[in-house]
Order: sequence, then structure tokens, then C-alpha cells
Amino acid sequence: MFPHPMHITFATPALIFPAISLLLLAYTNKFLAIANLIRSLHARYQQENQPVLREQIVHLRKRLNMIRLMQAFAIGSFLMCFVCMFLLFWEKQQAATLFFVLSLLLMIVSLGFSLSEIWISAGALRLLLKDFEKGETGK
Repeated sequence: MFPHPMHITFATPALIFPAISLLLLAYTNKFLAIANLIRSLHARYQQENQPVLREQIVHLRKRLNMIRLMQAFAIGSFLMCFVCMFLLFWEKQQAATLFFVLSLLLMIVSLGFSLSEIWISAGALRLLLKDFEKGETGK
């Protein structure tokens, strides 16, 4: 199945468990922070009706969707690690290797979404800076 057979042990998938757990914790913290920010911005928008607040909420919605995708792929990676370990327990080396590779691929996708979310976040900050600079030049 693989050009160079890879022999993995229980320790191999167990090595990435802490990384996945920490990423999921970081993703969840981001999700909660953005959800709270959306709530407060929505309340401000209801009172002030400023277009920049609406644009920020749109960016935050994109970020929230990205974080959900990041979480989904990281959880998929975690599950593939568990399947890999079960397969190793049942001495299905080739299938375990396949699931370990799938786990790594899902983690790569999750990290890719994380990078995209950072870009969107920077875009939202640029909106704030642009609005700030516009206010500074108007004085």
C-alpha cells in the first residue's frame, strides 16, 4: 500500500494527542471570545447604527465559521488517532498507518483554516485602523 512500509507503535499517534488537545482548547477560546464580541458589537450597532460595526460583525461571522471548520477538522484528526490506536491494538498495522496519515492530513487542513482565520482577523483590524485614521485626518 505504501512505497516504504512504515511501522508505527502506540506511541506514534499518542505523540500528537497533546497537540490536538491544545489546539482544540485554543480554538474553543477563540470561538467564545468572538461570540462575546459579536454580542457586544451587535448591541452597540443596535444603539449607534455605525457602518463600521456592521462590517466588523460580518468579519467576525466569517471568523466564527472558520473556527468551526478548524474545530471540526481537529476533532476528525483526534478521532482518526483513536481509530489508529484501536487498529494497532488489533495488530492491523497497514490500516493503522493509513488512519494515522489521515489524522495528520486532517490536522494540516485544520491548521490551514487557522491560518485563513488569522488573515480574516487582520482584515477586521485593518477596518478599525482605517476608521481611526479617517477620524484622525478629519480633526
